[in-house]
Amino acid sequence: MSKPLALLFAVVGTLLLACISLFIALREPWMVLLFSLISLGFIGYGFVTKAKMRRKNTPSE
Repeated sequence: MSKPLALLFAVVGTLLLACISLFIALREPWMVLLFSLISLGFIGYGFVTKAKMRRKNTPSE
């Protein structure tokens, strides 16, 4: 995975987790649930993207 793409995933993932903590502090359970699902999906998408790029760059046997 390229460094700018990895940085993008890291920064956006961190911001999504920070939003969860904000909504916990504001006592908004539905927003906590929503941003938890969005964060989980985004972080999972980052892992899938990394695996696809790694498979693409690995020479076949």
